[in-house]
Amino acid sequence: MRAMQEPLSITSYRPYWAKRFGTAPFLPMSRVEMDALGWDSCDVILVTGDAYIDHPSFGMALVGRLLEAQGFRVGIIAQPDWQSADPFKVLGKPNLYFGVTAGNMDSMVNRYTADRKIRSDDAYTPNAEAGKRPDRAVLVYSQRCREAYSDVPVVIGSIEASLRRIAHYDYWSDKVRRSILVDSKADLLIYGNAERALVDLTHRIAKGENIRDITDLRGTAFLRKSIPEDWLEVDSAMMDRPGRVDPHPDPYAMVMAEGAACASDGVADQPASQPIVIHRPAKVPRERQVVRLPDYEQVSANPVMYAHASRVLHLESNPGNARALVQRHGDREVWLNPPPIPLTTKEMDHVYGLTYARAPHPAYKGAKIPAWEMIRFSVNIMRGCFGGCTFCSITEHEGRIIQSRSEESILHEIEEIRDKVEGFTGMISDLGGPTANMYRLACKSKDIEKSCRKLSCVYPDICDNLNTDHSALVQLYRKARAIPGVKKILIGSGLRYDLAVKSPEYVKELVQHHVGGYLKIAPEHSEENVLSKMMKPGMGAYQAFKEMFERFSKEAGKEQYLIPYFIASHPGTTDEDMMNLAIWLKQNNFRLDQVQTFTPTPMAMATAMYHSGKNPLRKVTKSSEDVAVPKAGGKRRLHKAFLRYHDPANWPMLREALKEMGRADLIGNGKKHLVPAWQPTTTTPSGGGKHRDRAKEGTPRVKGFKKPNPRHY
Repeated sequence: MRAMQEPLSITSYRPYWAKRFGTAPFLPMSRVEMDALGWDSCDVILVTGDAYIDHPSFGMALVGRLLEAQGFRVGIIAQPDWQSADPFKVLGKPNLYFGVTAGNMDSMVNRYTADRKIRSDDAYTPNAEAGKRPDRAVLVYSQRCREAYSDVPVVIGSIEASLRRIAHYDYWSDKVRRSILVDSKADLLIYGNAERALVDLTHRIAKGENIRDITDLRGTAFLRKSIPEDWLEVDSAMMDRPGRVDPHPDPYAMVMAEGAACASDGVADQPASQPIVIHRPAKVPRERQVVRLPDYEQVSANPVMYAHASRVLHLESNPGNARALVQRHGDREVWLNPPPIPLTTKEMDHVYGLTYARAPHPAYKGAKIPAWEMIRFSVNIMRGCFGGCTFCSITEHEGRIIQSRSEESILHEIEEIRDKVEGFTGMISDLGGPTANMYRLACKSKDIEKSCRKLSCVYPDICDNLNTDHSALVQLYRKARAIPGVKKILIGSGLRYDLAVKSPEYVKELVQHHVGGYLKIAPEHSEENVLSKMMKPGMGAYQAFKEMFERFSKEAGKEQYLIPYFIASHPGTTDEDMMNLAIWLKQNNFRLDQVQTFTPTPMAMATAMYHSGKNPLRKVTKSSEDVAVPKAGGKRRLHKAFLRYHDPANWPMLREALKEMGRADLIGNGKKHLVPAWQPTTTTPSGGGKHRDRAKEGTPRVKGFKKPNPRHY
């Protein structure tokens, strides 16, 4: 096996010969479009579970345009009928490979609610029509591609494949499933930010290299029979030993039973013994070490081993020091190369500056696609997140190192939206990314960044080595506002408020110029017991930000509100925790109409807690910290009801629970009570009614209601 390749710039490759065909107005979805472009075949065909929208926020468009810029002819099969292989033949046989993706979302998260009920709509489909993608879309699409053309390589990617690259707990079937690479029978899996691996892979296949021989690309996974001889295998148990650890025996201990004779008694003196010679193996460089995770059979049968494997995988996630990982599935090894090297600013500018039509494909004939409507006037300014929230999969997919675009690239995209996107009225809906305010934030030292193995840069406290200077973002906001034709720029991405309070200048700029009356933030919970399992900051940071928000809003003469997000039934949450959160909500006059119940997504640390009942944030053993996990349907409904304590439909359940908890003192008709003792004669079902938008802080929806003075219960 060749050593891992040094990363090349994605713009340094010589274009493929088909570059002469130029840039397509849209990547073709039919043979008619291919004929119009003068193509006799496609080099790469991308199969996706989303409608094709030619915009960099949609994976198939970004990947397709990236490969097109390298000179390859790329076709797209979007949301095919998976009942047979025929729709997968619509563009003919690809010359190089099929690229398979479930789309921007995991197909199971897209299709099912947190209660495992089928959703009635799909935001990534024309007219939000449900049922246009199968469960476990990557598996189904890969199978159909094989049936269509059995000799064409299949490469899988996207968030669905990325988060299922090793054995993983599957919430929807309530069991540990094999790596998606095994079940899909794909030739290669690309995880994380795929640009580097994808560009290099495509050029090498085009030159005649067999895909099964390409084993040196970062951010890829593949199957093999055994470990190469020149690699050192490191047992994960030696790094973070699971289970009971017995003390090492002392080889020099002289412990004998009382009255026992020494074995040497009566034996003639022996010649002097020879000194012991210790032969130490030659040190193997880290790039030639592979960490062996517990095999599939172990993690599927033993939740403690599953939590241990999850912890080790997350510890080996920094591109600067991560080693390869291997996990046995039966008689095969799933081999994961280290994560991809993040893109440079120049490379980010290249990717987002490609020729996008910035519109859905004309085949949809103007049908409304909710996901497109949501982002059509927004700009993605960065990737990655170093927050490390255990319930979130962004870090596992995009990495912890922030990859930012240049100011010039971002401002140019705003001008492109102004000039080319139909319906633009002067409003930019978001300048953000996974987090609104991590633009250009990074470790102060590249050496420390490369060697760091922490799971978060901001938990339990903000790392001293993290640069929290928001001045670059402040300057970007100001220059963006000054673009002719731009009337208002809003910030729609979630804000990391514990970082924001480190820069009052940023908070003032944000509050006074970029809030349209409401600002989303995500405390997620009020109780430290739960927040510690989420790796989220305490409520002190929230209160500090709230004070700044209100002060700067008042200075600007604006009435603005915070919209908090909370999660019910997160691992570690007890009934008492949810009751205390409900009390906090009432104290602060919050009435939430839309609430979120924890969904265990593959590879997330919180999912390991959910499945194992252990805390993988620390060393996992059979006797290590147990985590309370609200799994039962009734328990999850109760926790959700506490978030909507004001809904009469929830009062009977809450009254019964409060009595069982010994907190009947919270039942009554006074201001100090959580729920009334009476029940209205007609009760609207929980979450019902036409208006489902979030209530504003301090303004409950009661006609004539006057905001009370703050009260402490």
